[in-house]
Amino acid sequence: MKSLKTRSGELKFPVFLPDGTRGIVRSVDSADLKECGIEAIVVNTLHLTTKPGLSTVNGAGGIHGFMNFKRPVISDSGGFQVYSLITESKAGTIHKDGFTYRLENEKEKSTLTPEKCIQYQFKIGADIIYCLDYCTHPSAPDEVQEESVDLTVKWAKRCKKEYENQLKIRKIKDEDRPLIFGVVQGGNSKELRKKCAEGLLEIGFDGYGFGGWPIDDEGKLLDMVGYVAELIGPGYPKHALGIGKPENLVRAYLAGYEIFDCVIPTRDARHKRLYTFRDYEGIITKDDLSGDLYKYIYMQDEIHIKDFGPIEQGCDCHTCRNHSRSYLHHLFRINDTLANRLATIHNLRFYTRLIDKIREIDEQG
Repeated sequence: MKSLKTRSGELKFPVFLPDGTRGIVRSVDSADLKECGIEAIVVNTLHLTTKPGLSTVNGAGGIHGFMNFKRPVISDSGGFQVYSLITESKAGTIHKDGFTYRLENEKEKSTLTPEKCIQYQFKIGADIIYCLDYCTHPSAPDEVQEESVDLTVKWAKRCKKEYENQLKIRKIKDEDRPLIFGVVQGGNSKELRKKCAEGLLEIGFDGYGFGGWPIDDEGKLLDMVGYVAELIGPGYPKHALGIGKPENLVRAYLAGYEIFDCVIPTRDARHKRLYTFRDYEGIITKDDLSGDLYKYIYMQDEIHIKDFGPIEQGCDCHTCRNHSRSYLHHLFRINDTLANRLATIHNLRFYTRLIDKIREIDEQG
């Protein structure tokens, strides 16, 4: 697929979405995102229900008005976060109706059902919403993986039913509706992945995401990612959920995915790790995409103290046009918050430039 039409604009593929989990892409605002070339973002349903709360987001006219971000927004269901909370802190349970959990510093338990998940996302006002799914770790026992697939498909049916109910209640026309995606689970079992994909395809969604752990212990993309893309086929947009290291993004793209999101570029920026292309003139071919495209610049290194050049020659981001490595090194040394903003701007622009290069190669055939 070359693009996807949403009610807040068309997503041209491939596309990278930084994570705006709580309604903020850390350290930057909507104007920065626009200048970096960011075309869409991902927010998290679970986190927005607690801070600032859905009544606040909804009262601002939805997530677009709250953030002053006018481009497409995807809302993650929150299922992965609840699962992580339950498995790491034992602060809840998984059952046939969804998740029961207690957030940190909260006295009362909360329940996330398929119906609530969809209702919450309608209140958020995202352009693409996700079904509630049951995520598992690849090392989980077979019976857990089987339960995950069974519940993921059952919850998806309930999500689709509630989605259609919300469209009727809110009298939303087809051209104004949010799109709805399902998530393919199944761990490292091809049989279970196929069962889950076929079950979701039978229900019918606008697109599909790869669920679970896509990366092995060495940081490389699992073959299962490509297998799921084959199961879904070319007729639907495919979201490589959480896949964001540049090399893994490229591999997932070559495997058939069009949508990518990750916290890595913004998190790395705050930890003084910036990205630069090895060939700053940007002359690459499709064969180059599977090679070593980039390198890291560590801004804490003393070599940058008197380096008055930009982070990357040839980069057109606000930071590279206006500031030197020396200045950014200084800002990090004195712990000034401007360092995070300037570093984040550069890393986000690196990603959009990478996306631009992939699109150029696509257009050239």
